[in-house]
Amino acid sequence: MTLDDIRSDFALLDDWEDRYRYVIELGRALPAFPEALRTDANKVRGCASQVWLATNRVKSNGKETLALQGTSDALIVQGLIAILFAVYEGKTIRQILDTDAQAVFAELGLKEHLTPQRSNGLASMVERIRSDARALATA
Repeated sequence: MTLDDIRSDFALLDDWEDRYRYVIELGRALPAFPEALRTDANKVRGCASQVWLATNRVKSNGKETLALQGTSDALIVQGLIAILFAVYEGKTIRQILDTDAQAVFAELGLKEHLTPQRSNGLASMVERIRSDARALATA
């Protein structure tokens, strides 16, 4: 699912409850997260829910990107992870660092519907991805 697909689908959904269900569906569509990656190093701090994110450097066609994997024990957070992955998927490390994921969530109307705890968790997930990208940029 691309970010453009998500934007198009959101445009068709007028009701917040429908959008909420859609976000949950996006999360359910994520690939299974390997148990071996449920480590302390992959756990995201600052989230009220249990969240794990794993990133790996991928080089393809002369372009360096991040492969992202993630999961949560909360369905809505799992959906937020799916949207984050759509935001960052296929982008170079430099593009990841230049992308304002919070602006995308605001554009989708999600930011105003997240509780303060979920907003803090989202910020922690974004910072984790950006931190991993920064580390790879200097490696």
